[in-house]
Amino acid sequence: MDDIAGSEFEQEREHVVSSLDCYMKQYNSSKENAIKELLKLVESSWKDINEECLNPTQVPMKFLMRVVNLARMMDVLYKEQDNYTHSGGILKDYINALLVNKVPVQTS
Repeated sequence: MDDIAGSEFEQEREHVVSSLDCYMKQYNSSKENAIKELLKLVESSWKDINEECLNPTQVPMKFLMRVVNLARMMDVLYKEQDNYTHSGGILKDYINALLVNKVPVQTS
């Protein structure tokens, strides 16, 4: 997801080749089509993660949830744009909502 969200920024500086570049070269694809196909892979991976969390496993669920939470964080950081590199926008709002702003609790 990082390669999709940060591809414009990454092209402006020297970097190693991204998955987007590799896909475009391997399948002789346009950038728009490569992004579309990589997003399909991300969606398919989410389905796999969710399905595997529903199946019994010898690994305790609390350990699996660490991996799921890492994937969730990557989704927040890179879904629409590179919020890791440009953290002043929506990521700042998320952090404020989570850690700063109080959630009103009604007690009756």
